Amino acid sequence: MVCAIALACVTLVHADATKQAKPLTMSDVLAASKASDWRALDADNTLYLELAGGRVVIELSAAYAPKHAENIKALVREKYFDGLAILRVQDNYVVQWGDPESDDKTKQRVIKNAQRTLAPEFTRKISADLPFTRLPDVDGYAPQVGFSNGFPVGRDPKTGDTWLAHCYGMVGVGRDNAVDSGSGAELYVVIGNAPRHLDRNIAVVGRVVQGIELLSSLPRGTGALGFYEKPEQRIAIKSVRLAADVPAAERSQLEVIRTDTPTFAALVESRRNRHDEWYKVPAGNVELCNVPIVVRPIAASAK
Repeated sequence: MVCAIALACVTLVHADATKQAKPLTMSDVLAASKASDWRALDADNTLYLELAGGRVVIELSAAYAPKHAENIKALVREKYFDGLAILRVQDNYVVQWGDPESDDKTKQRVIKNAQRTLAPEFTRKISADLPFTRLPDVDGYAPQVGFSNGFPVGRDPKTGDTWLAHCYGMVGVGRDNAVDSGSGAELYVVIGNAPRHLDRNIAVVGRVVQGIELLSSLPRGTGALGFYEKPEQRIAIKSVRLAADVPAAERSQLEVIRTDTPTFAALVESRRNRHDEWYKVPAGNVELCNVPIVVRPIAASAK
């Protein structure tokens, strides 16, 4: 009897140790996260793009493209985008919106207070006050990659430059050939495989944190580059508002996983080495754009 009990105890201890040693899945990491592992969206840098199908929530990155972020907010506050349209939906690439008459100076939407052109903000200098959580894996588009306050970024220590990367859901500023031809009056969202070749060639200003499915599911344009060929094909924009200008009761109450915590490090590791039951061969590697930046509703008790 004593031997049986001792054997049972050893078995239980072994089972407990095995349980403790079991690698965490992303679900495990998120379930164990603390309130301090999350941050609320900044209402002064959050946009609500309202379509007939619902609301698309966009978080701007003032740290990486400050002039463009401010200009976009100026455009929003003068209601520049209201009544304009989604003009282009290119499969596996981008959704783009703006003024259908932008090429005709006699018909184009008047810009009242914002700027029509801006100096390029394709990169910015690395600085000590700019957070950076580096991924351990090699990237083909940058010497270093990682996350800065929830945004995917690349860095080059030799040049001292850093930039936002073109991952799924990222928002960029449309431009012509001239580097100063974009102002934020024409924006696009990545809805396909990450077009990282665009990095450092265009100003990236933020990312969609909720409602990407309202854009990625739109009918594809049949014209060149996915542009809609007929006006009736375009998707109307009801309005774009800054969250800070929307009554608190009407705001989308969301919080984003912080990317500067041990919890996020564990999340990254869970994606580098997938130990979900379905996986048989963990990759031991993760690409920048394959690390999910989790967004969730703020619990009522935390408001």
